[in-house]
Amino acid sequence: MELVEIRQELDKMAKRLTDFRGSLDLEAKRARIAELEEEMTDPSFWDDQQNAQKVINEVNGLKEMVHTFERHEEDHENLEVSYELVKEENDQDLRNELEEQAIELTAALNKFELQLLLSEPYDKNNAILELHPGAGGTESQDWASMLLRMYTRWADSKQFKVETINYLPGDEAGVKSVTLLIKGHNAYGFLKAEKGVHRLVRISPFDSSGRRHTSFVSCEVMPELDDDIDIEVRTEDIKVDTYRASGAGGQHINTTDSAVRITHLPSNTVVTCQSERSQIKNRETAMKMLKAKLYQLEIERQQQELNDIRGEQKEIGWGSQIRSYVFHPYSMVKDHRTNYEVGNTQAVMDGELDPFIDAYLRATMK
Repeated sequence: MELVEIRQELDKMAKRLTDFRGSLDLEAKRARIAELEEEMTDPSFWDDQQNAQKVINEVNGLKEMVHTFERHEEDHENLEVSYELVKEENDQDLRNELEEQAIELTAALNKFELQLLLSEPYDKNNAILELHPGAGGTESQDWASMLLRMYTRWADSKQFKVETINYLPGDEAGVKSVTLLIKGHNAYGFLKAEKGVHRLVRISPFDSSGRRHTSFVSCEVMPELDDDIDIEVRTEDIKVDTYRASGAGGQHINTTDSAVRITHLPSNTVVTCQSERSQIKNRETAMKMLKAKLYQLEIERQQQELNDIRGEQKEIGWGSQIRSYVFHPYSMVKDHRTNYEVGNTQAVMDGELDPFIDAYLRATMK
């Protein structure tokens, strides 16, 4: 990179930082942090632990945003000083170091910009993620277990906490269905990009003839909703079943009917929870999941109405997959919504999903 190109890059960074500052309203955020920290000093703060955790999460999210912006501003100022030094000294090693630091800050600003773009009402919430294999038995169930590992790895890389709400193992391998609660700031905002059908093409390890197989898994993503969200669920509209729970791989089999399945009869929506040993706690969690699903259905209904008004047509079904993962006869992962693709399939399966999420969010927020 020539010195004039570095200068141009620094000028772009300065403009982006000015734009960020204009949209952030730092003074309002600092005032909100002070207000919440004052609330945390109240002796009764921990009496309502759920509300206390909400306050702590909000404080941490605001502090992270403010501190990250201030750090990026400081990094840019340091780059400006380094630029002037390189211009005077004309030292190649210093120029290489400046170029490297400029590239790193550009990447950091891209990441920060994406955080700012996540401004929908529930983007900051935890996410409920469900995986459901399509037709194909063991092959598609194994694909579901691979996606389960992929999302768990991705969450770990974000330092998000992953809780298994429901897990139904496959007959021979993989999983028949799994529901995760992924806890972290903007978890839903990121993972909403993953909602849809994921398609795998590979040589099946379960086929003795070594033939190529295509498998499908549906990924559903919903925000975990707070208790103060007003979604009415009438008692007469639900059917509650209890059954004996079993953990992953058949472990931790309960001797009581602690697992809960709730069916919302008007919408035929079904949710299950078996993560707790207490039937009461499982029912509470299942009700929260049901409300999240009903909220999601309402959002989709509203979106469909808008699409009908605009005359948009979108086919729904296994043929409308959002992403293809090809292991054979070549290696490629391609997102069909953005056309973003990579050749390193192993990296993606190890949880490197950010480029796909980034491309999708930027495309939908234009």
